Amino acid sequence: MDTFVSTTSDFEILGSGPDAPTLGAHVHGDGVMFAVFSEHAENVTLCLFDETDTEIARLNMPERDGGIWHGFVPGVDDGQRYGYRVHGPYAPDDGHRFNAHKLLIDPYAKMLAGDFIESPALYGYEPTSKKKDRSFSSLDSAPFVPKSVVVSEQLGEPMPRTLHYFGDTVVYEAHVKGLTQKFPGLDPALAGTFEALAAPSVLRHLQDMGITALELLPIHAFKDDAFLLKRGLRNYWGYNTAAFFAPATHYMGPRGADGLKDTIATLRDAGIEVILDVVYNHTAEGDHLGPTIGFRGFDNAAYYRLESGDPARYVNDTGCGNTVNAAHPQVMQMILDSLRHWVAVYGVAGFRFDLGVTLGREADGFDPNGRFLSALRQDPILSKVKLIAEPWDIGPDGYRLGGFPTPFAEWNDRFRDDVRRFWRGDDATASLAARLLGSADVFDQGARRPWASVNFVTAHDGFTLTDTVSYTDKHNKANGEKNRDGHGENFSSNGGVEGATKDANILAARDQRRRNLLATLVLSQGTPMLLAGDEVGNPQGGNNNAYCQDNEIGWINWEGLNGPFSQFAKRLIRLRRTHPVMRQPRFLHGVHRDSDGAPDVQWLAMDGADLDWGAPAFRAFAVWLKGSAEAPIETRPDDEAIIVVNGSDEDARFTLPDSVIWQRALDTAAAETAPIDAVGSQSITAQSIAVFVRGGVDD
Repeated sequence: MDTFVSTTSDFEILGSGPDAPTLGAHVHGDGVMFAVFSEHAENVTLCLFDETDTEIARLNMPERDGGIWHGFVPGVDDGQRYGYRVHGPYAPDDGHRFNAHKLLIDPYAKMLAGDFIESPALYGYEPTSKKKDRSFSSLDSAPFVPKSVVVSEQLGEPMPRTLHYFGDTVVYEAHVKGLTQKFPGLDPALAGTFEALAAPSVLRHLQDMGITALELLPIHAFKDDAFLLKRGLRNYWGYNTAAFFAPATHYMGPRGADGLKDTIATLRDAGIEVILDVVYNHTAEGDHLGPTIGFRGFDNAAYYRLESGDPARYVNDTGCGNTVNAAHPQVMQMILDSLRHWVAVYGVAGFRFDLGVTLGREADGFDPNGRFLSALRQDPILSKVKLIAEPWDIGPDGYRLGGFPTPFAEWNDRFRDDVRRFWRGDDATASLAARLLGSADVFDQGARRPWASVNFVTAHDGFTLTDTVSYTDKHNKANGEKNRDGHGENFSSNGGVEGATKDANILAARDQRRRNLLATLVLSQGTPMLLAGDEVGNPQGGNNNAYCQDNEIGWINWEGLNGPFSQFAKRLIRLRRTHPVMRQPRFLHGVHRDSDGAPDVQWLAMDGADLDWGAPAFRAFAVWLKGSAEAPIETRPDDEAIIVVNGSDEDARFTLPDSVIWQRALDTAAAETAPIDAVGSQSITAQSIAVFVRGGVDD
């Protein structure tokens, strides 16, 4: 055990009575109540800093209730900078890594001041030591870590659960800086910041696109990895959380946290919900050789899952070095408190849980009815916002697509792969058909809805849409890992030339396939998610893992902002919005409707007859969407649509049913053609999609 000595100060810390207060730092009258959790600590020291980050006091916490250490400090107020030093055994073999020479970030810190400065002092051991787990370090880390800041926050105004029914949602996944760094016409002082998201030009683009939910890559305060800094890179995506309540200072605009709150409110007033991608599965402290900056120093054995036979090592179901122990009651409370904080204080409307399977793991593996997932579903606030799971991790039996309970939606990577495979030319017609109808084969159980399938053909992790049709192989050398990182199988195709080309025929074919991929996404049952920049043809040079590229590779190139493909994307989303039959509240199985005896969906061959799924391999077919048999669409009883897919290399003709008058509303082979009336036999260009609707289109 270390013998770190506290200094004297002019501040006085007082007891706070017999009851443990709320965790974190809270202004009360003429002072601040501080409270932190550590189950195994022997003593906890509160350190106060002035605005120059000079340490001005060290005060031992006088009270302990269970694992909560707390005390009241008079004479301090909003804006006070602070940190903790926690005393206890440094015994890695027993799971304990206390080191009071390391200044720790309050797990409940609402704001951080400063940034991390990479230094050997950040580590609980001597990095140059050759002993197992390295020897104890007495280097003081205070000059190299951001300081926690006391923030007196007001709860936001009471809000409705959500702005939009999940089934009407169109998600737009974006990185705060990547979206706005090069957006045309932005004030340079705002570019790359939270406040830029609500700039009139950005807001207008999102509204014109028909976006209802902006899903932001992590905005929690995070740390850049040491190995990236050595390469001159950064953890651009931010999946390396250091504080779960504090917004990342990287994206702060002129108005700081208030600017973020106002941005979310402005987006909400414009009809756009904000969903946060949150990383509660691991932290920035990494594996046993990572830094000690917070959780590890407070109570390593409580905050993390440790190997049962070797507590000096971490369970690594995340692939990021450690795994947060969400099943621990106090850790679970911290995560739930963090989520409520972002809803109540900042006004966010939902969360996408990175590596969601990790959060649902119990002692015997993933359990959809486990403690954390059940707590979310029972919470009076969190159960009413949008909850989206990334349904996998790298742990045992970690791929759990379709395994989350209502009210969760899930990222459907099977949709991405099957759609890409079909348009690449693979034999995937039957798989594509399942994806078009909301992946009922995966999600139609437990009374779940089609919106539970969050469909995507691109996301931050992987090729952009332009790169999907321009590269067969990944090109990640800029990441400094000799092209070994990133997905090895992208189900992509370059059309004959890898990367950039001036060949007009190849470029035309690529544009056609981009339209096909996007149209398949938007026209499918389920919840469509677009990757920001795909609508303007943003490339990343074939880099399918741009997590460390805070530069021209990772930032969106907006040259195509008002180009033909952008206009096509807007028209496509407008078509989906106009026709509820394309976003039905029940899965379609060809069941006959009670209202008229007609089936809710029919599969048609190109001659208009019922499709024979036992026929030899084919790549041209149609799906006729009608109102659900279980829940007819009352607002549009006459709403019907036929989606004709010709994935073959030959033009074909499709015979429309003559029961109603149709309108050819959209054609990926003639993207700029206005809707026209259609009857009888229709020409369908090779490698294209045509959409016929009843009841017109708001164009």
